[in-house]
Amino acid sequence: MRAILIVSVALAGAATAQMNKPSGKQFLNPIGKAKPPGYTQVVTSPPGRMIFISGQGGMSPEEEMPKDFSAQVKNTFENLARCLKAAGATFDDIVKINYFVTDMSSLQELRRIRAQYLNMENPPAATLVQAGLAPGLLVEIEAVAMVPETKR
Repeated sequence: MRAILIVSVALAGAATAQMNKPSGKQFLNPIGKAKPPGYTQVVTSPPGRMIFISGQGGMSPEEEMPKDFSAQVKNTFENLARCLKAAGATFDDIVKINYFVTDMSSLQELRRIRAQYLNMENPPAATLVQAGLAPGLLVEIEAVAMVPETKR
């Protein structure tokens, strides 16, 4: 009975030690961009270094929000590029991307601009119509990237 108790205590201690080990995740923000409250722009996680990019909108680096959809989409992809660079990745590393738009009729324009940044065959994508984005925001894009081991 005493041996079983000792083994149980040892196993419980090992499980606690495993839970307290660092996860290897990095929480990053693009250079020159203040950390937003309550989240980060980019999270990387091993193995293979997965990168999760929070939804990016069409605000310019000067923190101006254009009124037209095309300018917002271009700014949004430029914001994604800064996030990818902060994590040591490129558009080629994106493995999943989600688009949130306020008007589905803008989809062709989104695709036209996307082709300037991203391979149109990859990555998997979802497009959702979202009625309530932030005031003035017409598009938001989030992405997941995976940096291969050989690229590190």
